[in-house]
Amino acid sequence: MNYIGSKQSLMGFLTDTITQVVGTETEGKIFADLFAGTGAVGTEFKKRGYRVLANDIQYYSYVLNRHLIGNVPPLEATIVNELNQLAGTEGFIYKNYCAGSGSGRQYFTDENGKKCDAIRIHLEELKRSGEIDEAQYYYLLASLINSIDKYANTASVYGAFLKKVKKSATKEFELELLPIIPGDKESKAYNDNISNIITTIGGDILYMDPPYNARQYCTNYHVLETIARYDNPIVKGKTGLRDYTEQKSAFCSKKTVVEAFDEVLRNAEFNYIFLSYNNEGLMDFNTIRKTMEKYGEYQQFSTDYKRFKADVDENRNYSSDKTTEYLHCLIKK
Repeated sequence: MNYIGSKQSLMGFLTDTITQVVGTETEGKIFADLFAGTGAVGTEFKKRGYRVLANDIQYYSYVLNRHLIGNVPPLEATIVNELNQLAGTEGFIYKNYCAGSGSGRQYFTDENGKKCDAIRIHLEELKRSGEIDEAQYYYLLASLINSIDKYANTASVYGAFLKKVKKSATKEFELELLPIIPGDKESKAYNDNISNIITTIGGDILYMDPPYNARQYCTNYHVLETIARYDNPIVKGKTGLRDYTEQKSAFCSKKTVVEAFDEVLRNAEFNYIFLSYNNEGLMDFNTIRKTMEKYGEYQQFSTDYKRFKADVDENRNYSSDKTTEYLHCLIKK
């Protein structure tokens, strides 16, 4: 997925740096990724032999990580062909996010919205009847979320839809399966606020990739959240937002971010703590350094990378096409 803050392009920098600090031994080691997003970082460390604990407050993220982190081979999903052959259904996605329904919203073409509804409804029926187990359910649901995003009529995020349907959104939707990642069978995904989960788990390495600015992920990806939950929420406004009161992150507010960060560091039962953060975030470099130094030995590493641009207009005032990504490290006392 083309995801804000994704570390896919920075994976070499992250893995090389973390290995440089902690060493290459992975057997029996626990790696926690508590702002997991689409699971890119956790998946990489699962491949490397770590037991991975992944968490995110967004349910669509939990679904992705429940499969990528929680599932291991062997796992079959031969039913994918049956799902792709389903006739479209005028369900919640079509009625609220497709122009033909009269909703005034155009996140998907009518045909793709109906197909998404049909597959989503059928997955619940298969789970309820016992025709698929929990592992298969999350395998298929994660694949649906990952697949449908490629057909969205947006500029990468769901804060708005495009007035004209772009070429990629006009293609006929097809469900494609995500990979099944070999690794530690005890790896696990959670769906909680980091302030809660940090008091219940521990391990060797804690990796944190929180939001850097005031934009909440729950608004940028609200349509994927609704597809994941399929809970028929009340949606409002031009963009069809669902209520996200319980999913707001304290890391998205200048008033609360430092306190929230300090709380996590204070409660973290991990030997090494790494924080990904760029030079334009709500917390400045010195604040991060001073906060981490309270709890042990501090180091920092950095690299420049190309800025993520969801759309041209939103980013037109930025003075540079590049930003600096810092990987702050705390070796806890």
